[in-house]
Amino acid sequence: MIQKPKITVIGTGYLGATHAASMAELGFDVLGVDVDPAKIEKLTQGILPFHEPELPELLLKHAGTGRLRFTTSIQEAAEYGDIHFIAVGTPQKEGDNAADMTYVYDAVSSIARLANKDCLIAGKSTVPVGTSRELLKLIEREKSPDVEIQLAWNPEFLREGFAVKDTLEPDRLIVGAEDQRAVKALKLVYADAISRETPFIASDFETAELTKVAANAFLATKISFINAFSEVTERVGGDIRVLADAIGYDARIGRRFLNAGVGFGGGCLPKDIRALQARVSELGLDRTMSFLHEIDQINLRRRERVVDLVKSVLHELTDKKIAVLGATFKPNSDDVRDSPALDVAAQLYNAGADVSVYDPQGMPNSAKRFPRLTYAPTIEDCLEGAEIVLLLTEWTEFRELNPEAVSTFVSRKRILDGRNVLDETKWERAGWEFYALGRRTDRLIP
Repeated sequence: MIQKPKITVIGTGYLGATHAASMAELGFDVLGVDVDPAKIEKLTQGILPFHEPELPELLLKHAGTGRLRFTTSIQEAAEYGDIHFIAVGTPQKEGDNAADMTYVYDAVSSIARLANKDCLIAGKSTVPVGTSRELLKLIEREKSPDVEIQLAWNPEFLREGFAVKDTLEPDRLIVGAEDQRAVKALKLVYADAISRETPFIASDFETAELTKVAANAFLATKISFINAFSEVTERVGGDIRVLADAIGYDARIGRRFLNAGVGFGGGCLPKDIRALQARVSELGLDRTMSFLHEIDQINLRRRERVVDLVKSVLHELTDKKIAVLGATFKPNSDDVRDSPALDVAAQLYNAGADVSVYDPQGMPNSAKRFPRLTYAPTIEDCLEGAEIVLLLTEWTEFRELNPEAVSTFVSRKRILDGRNVLDETKWERAGWEFYALGRRTDRLIP
């Protein structure tokens, strides 16, 4: 591999656009590739089709210098790149839990077929275990006999809202490969992070492929674990926040991600744990990951619990005005895929309620998924006349709401904290009826 390899990133969605801009920031010449001409044109102008802090500035900075370019030509990419990062989507199949690998196979096949020089294909996409070895066979069938193509799997661990930081300053790097030249090439790419003593783990293909889904499965388990205990504290009494604090002091457990609430969502955790179940089932290990089904069910029950609590407070939902604060699955994102907040809003609407939604970034995407909901232009418009307010995404501006100031907009001072982030005492002193998941009060019906 040459000293300063030219890099391509195949797929310029959330993962690909972030990786491409970050590689340019690290000093590499980068070519991003996508089949959508409109997306390519916008990226060239530094315009993102999604919300991610710091990324637009990075795009503009390096597109302006020519270090970062975008194209729709896979032929151009194959001839340009020394290292080709595969960052295409692996969505859940329609009507099936398994991952749809069409885009990964198409991307690798195209590069292998069109490459006119030795190169490395490095996968970033989340794939089922066993994929890399199938891709090795595909590459061997498709490539020119006089071209050598290496393969490595290098999964991403990005958090939406922190993607640029997580790419430039990762907490670990893992590379699965059979050829040590591939490992050496990626050590060159990540030399800046390695110089800061970021752990670099070289492994086989299978370990690298499993690392991403194992991390997501563990995180989903931890979140659903505390939410399962939340179901108990709601029934018998107790405070889930204090319980989480108490067990979080145990160094073996830790406090992070033990905030009980309406549950997890987004484009990764739900999809990945379902795809993992599907893959191990294909391997004849149906019982091995069966607990993930219950993890998924606990998560979905939290959404139902919010709807039930609202019904218990309002008694009747028909034509009742409900203000929903939050539509994205997490703050600092516009991602509404499998969003608990948006799901709850839709369920309440389908039950007859008059639902108004406000989110700082997620309303355009929400309107595409659930156009019948009312999307308010401001928090004040969302709260106007509401008989109950639901905080379902923990954006900073929601966490910092002044209960006295916003009380002038609602018809009844009731709030349900679906993320356990508000100061209950502060709201109750301002005359609000306060409800939260994981806490039993005399006002709630079990």
